[in-house]
Amino acid sequence: MTWGVGIIGSGPGVAALHAPTLVRTGGDFRLVHVSDAGSGRAAAIAERFGARASTGIDALLADPEVDVVAICSPPALHAEHVRASLAAGRRAIFCEKPLADTAQDAELLVAECAAVGALLVVGTNHLFDPAWGRATHHLNALEGRISSVTVTLCLSPNDRYHALTMGEPLPSAPPAKRPPLDLDDPEQSAAIVRQLVAGLGVHDLPLVRDLVPGGPEVLWARPVPPIGFDLALRANGALVRFTTVMLPEGADSLWRVSVATAGARVEVEFPPPFVHVGGARTTVRDAQGVRTVYPIDRRDGYEVEWRALAALLRGEAAMEYDELRADAAFVTAIADGAAEAVRDGTVRDRAVPDRAGREGDARRGAVRAGAVR
Repeated sequence: MTWGVGIIGSGPGVAALHAPTLVRTGGDFRLVHVSDAGSGRAAAIAERFGARASTGIDALLADPEVDVVAICSPPALHAEHVRASLAAGRRAIFCEKPLADTAQDAELLVAECAAVGALLVVGTNHLFDPAWGRATHHLNALEGRISSVTVTLCLSPNDRYHALTMGEPLPSAPPAKRPPLDLDDPEQSAAIVRQLVAGLGVHDLPLVRDLVPGGPEVLWARPVPPIGFDLALRANGALVRFTTVMLPEGADSLWRVSVATAGARVEVEFPPPFVHVGGARTTVRDAQGVRTVYPIDRRDGYEVEWRALAALLRGEAAMEYDELRADAAFVTAIADGAAEAVRDGTVRDRAVPDRAGREGDARRGAVRAGAVR
């Protein structure tokens, strides 16, 4: 069966990422409707993929060919658009990260989906990348305590990859009016760090939750110029270091997760956002210095997260509401703790509530197993 997808949102990420990815899902999905907020970009995307276009969300939610609603609007609108989709009777929703701005609202949204049996996938594509499943399988086989996790994220301007993927540019949106950044202002710095942790860290913090159980402590958090953050956590004796910086024009992107145990180091290097070159590369170095590089899977996390939704729709996987709830709570608690540390200008232990336990890699097994069949 092929399900029709309506995408709320028409930014370059929709044109360069989700619309082309739907074509790669083996006929599970097809784009039938795109909506914008008045920019005119929905029409340009729809024309490329043989879909309809509209302004606002009402026409899309009333379209009888829309089986799945994909929410790719600005993050502040995600919760509103999930609720509007549920009110319109839609029971299959793909929502780009983050699901909501607070843990409380995310918990309410998940509960509302569960109450009506709605299927929900949140677009944290690194969690679905086949390379991550391979890395966690290897770590579980080692049966050694994890001593450190390091996430290094250096992003070049997104439009570099948008242009590479899309070819013809979309109509330009009006530039956002923002006050000049002052990283010496604790309130501005705290807001920037929280936004970056919740908007970018959300890709990899669920991976951290897979690896280190219990409630981590925020050791420090600070802004990194021109725009970025440096964050350290401690959990069960492991140090987690997360460093992000937005690079100037011309630099290339780097997105790497490194996990160290007493007997090995596992590195997962993700490709730049928006490019379709397959999954991440997994490299393992054992205690004897032997280096093993696994082949890159032709599927990336973007494709697999959509295939996970198809598996849910076919009944091949179980809907794990508790995992969505716990991931959202984990990310927002760390984002809030990091912002507080920056605002106070202090470096001290800050406990993050442990709202869900960990049961190893099997805790996401139902969705992942169905997604990659």
